[in-house]
Amino acid sequence: MNQEEKTLRENIRHLIRHVKQKKTDNENIIKESILRLATLELQAMLNEASTPDVDPTPNKSTGINVLEQLLKKIVPVLETDYKSLTTNEEQRQSFRSHIVNAVVKTLTPAIANNSAEDMGGDVQDLDEEIDVDIVDDVDEKFIDIRTDAEKKSEEEDEAPDEREDFASGTNGDETGRNMAYESFKKIETAVIDSYELLSDPEDQELFYDYLIANLKLYFNKFEDELAGSVDEPTNQAYDTAVEAGDDAAGAAAEQELELEL
Repeated sequence: MNQEEKTLRENIRHLIRHVKQKKTDNENIIKESILRLATLELQAMLNEASTPDVDPTPNKSTGINVLEQLLKKIVPVLETDYKSLTTNEEQRQSFRSHIVNAVVKTLTPAIANNSAEDMGGDVQDLDEEIDVDIVDDVDEKFIDIRTDAEKKSEEEDEAPDEREDFASGTNGDETGRNMAYESFKKIETAVIDSYELLSDPEDQELFYDYLIANLKLYFNKFEDELAGSVDEPTNQAYDTAVEAGDDAAGAAAEQELELEL
């Protein structure tokens, strides 16, 4: 083997070692990058697991949080009943007025009781405040000769119409009132139970104020949704084509009439 061939072989071996070393370095870089990426992903997963998942973020007021849960229960009920009143707007306006009025009347006694307790007053039963013992000899000697059927019929006639009592304090279309009466019976218990969860005066005030405001806002939303679809956009080309079609239809009709004559 001459010197030139020997040098050539050494250069080839050196080149092979260089390529292998380069390959090893590249592999190490790739492995290091993969390891770093996996570490970052694991850290992100740990951070996510340690952070409470609260969605949506609760409000600062407990009263508003309780109200939000209540609205989720009652708004779908009110929406369905409200949107079923499609004969005229007066029915829906009556429904709206009677629902809001019913909520106010339902919560007013609870608000009054809470106010009395805040002022240190004792809320007592009427029987405890008034001790009256009146004996009416005339009434005791009265003999009722009515039959059971007659008694029941008279009691039914004398019984007040619950819908009339429900409507006290507001006026409006009778159909809307009747629908509101049935609708409110579905949500009344939920409204009272939600309010009675709260004992803090500030929570109670926020709950009441925002409940009335949200009822009105949702009724506005329902009415807007019933108002009709948005006008369909058009352009001059479309209008021209429609006019041309109408003109062609008119000319064809005239020609057909002339042929018949």
